[in-house]
Amino acid sequence: MIEDLKKNFLFTRLSPEQLQRVASHAERIHLGEGAPLFEHGDEAKRFYLVLSGQIKLFRLSPEGNEKVIEIYTEGHTFAEALMFLEQPRYPVCASALTDSELLSLNSKDFVAMLRESIDTCFLLMGDMSQRLHGLIKEIDDLSLQSGTRRVASYLLNLAGSTADSFELDIPKGVMASRLSLKPETFSRIIRNLHERGILTVTRRSIEIHKRGELQSISDACEI
Repeated sequence: MIEDLKKNFLFTRLSPEQLQRVASHAERIHLGEGAPLFEHGDEAKRFYLVLSGQIKLFRLSPEGNEKVIEIYTEGHTFAEALMFLEQPRYPVCASALTDSELLSLNSKDFVAMLRESIDTCFLLMGDMSQRLHGLIKEIDDLSLQSGTRRVASYLLNLAGSTADSFELDIPKGVMASRLSLKPETFSRIIRNLHERGILTVTRRSIEIHKRGELQSISDACEI
């Protein structure tokens, strides 16, 4: 379990004694595809490290529509910021997109350990700061970018700097929700990019033919 903890940088600088302490309060969890982890409003006594699979955080509207907030994959933690609240409750729902394995970590004991280690506090603050910058960028994207630009940026991010062919690792409907698009709008954008010869989509396989044009769309102020 200690080796599993080291998959996330939050734990890599902990002393052997601290790692052992965290591991002694940790639980290993296996979730099948679609299985819930927690519900909106549940008491947040634990935070999580993804060892394998994909975990989806989402909210449900009063009408039952789902908005995907984030998707976490191997090596990432989530829900740790809640440990600093006086009466923490999860503000979202969480479930497994695929068969997943996680470590469930005791928030109360981790906070007690933070009180004893300034270095660990700064590590956690750095992690939260990075996430805050990511959320600010996402707000800017949602406010300023068209749907086409958001899709182009997302696909380029998935492809990386060199790969022009890759597999989508999440369902298209989930991806549309993550980009704050209706599924039909997302499909229409993909179809338009295909008709323009910029990319080809075959089931979950994507091949980018004109990276320069896709980058121009991503960089544009208005599409």
